[in-house]
Amino acid sequence: MTATDKRVQFDFEIDFSNGGGIQGQGFRLDIDGDDIDDAALADSIVRDLRLLMVGAVRILSKRVIVERHKCAAAQVASGATTSVRHVDLSHAIEDGMITYKGLPAPLVCDHLSREQSRAHYAEGTEFQIGKLTMVANTGTYIDSPYHRFADGKDVAGFDLDEVAGLEGVLARVTGMAGRAIDHSVFLPLDVQGKAVLVHTGWDRHWRTDPYFEGHPFLTAGAAEYLRDSGARLVGIDSLNIDDTTDGHRPAHTTLLGAGIPIVEHLRGLEQLPDAGFHFSAVPVKIKGMGTFPVRAYASLGAA
Repeated sequence: MTATDKRVQFDFEIDFSNGGGIQGQGFRLDIDGDDIDDAALADSIVRDLRLLMVGAVRILSKRVIVERHKCAAAQVASGATTSVRHVDLSHAIEDGMITYKGLPAPLVCDHLSREQSRAHYAEGTEFQIGKLTMVANTGTYIDSPYHRFADGKDVAGFDLDEVAGLEGVLARVTGMAGRAIDHSVFLPLDVQGKAVLVHTGWDRHWRTDPYFEGHPFLTAGAAEYLRDSGARLVGIDSLNIDDTTDGHRPAHTTLLGAGIPIVEHLRGLEQLPDAGFHFSAVPVKIKGMGTFPVRAYASLGAA
């Protein structure tokens, strides 16, 4: 034991946002320095116990003691696999569909129909050349910093290693009471260097009126936590990562301001494990676009 080894001993009570709670007595945790405030201690409990949908955390009978640090990281070995399975996480874009109220629907049609093409080719040979007119915020799409900031990187500026083959982690918040997803959801997760996908289950409302009203979103504090914790990309299966009634758009501002891409309108996240997958969401390389649709997918079993 060194002269500076300190631990905190305490009791706690935790309420869950979906009902119920847990208590603990006589817990001890290693601390750096001479003290730790209740908020930081609460975050440590939630993270170490890997708790989800945490409401209130109360710290009781706290005292700092001199004792050797006992923190040890457990390592879980996983067997290698040679097979890779891809899981589609994108909505299909269709003629006339609405992704976001107030934005026009895409127009999908022929530029050159098969019938028209027959005049240009040998008998029995025909082609179709399609035409697409749409706004960039259609279907499942990725936001680049340029979407929010005039001097930010556009979708053509993404390096492939920013948007393809990212190690992923899933935050499950289905059944959560309320709409706001705060930072406590992410405390049990190792988000550093990861694509953090938020599974709300809101995609079940896709292409229905309820999809546009009362959607789940990240709080400003959650976005700041993900930025400060080193997330590389953040995705959500909801209408918007922000509360659309808040004109400041704090999640977009914080994440895109830090160069962290955002993927919105994901689907099918219930098919993924909590970790152990890789995520890709690669847009077409178009200059001058802050947003563009992607074919988002997860790879399971990838090295």
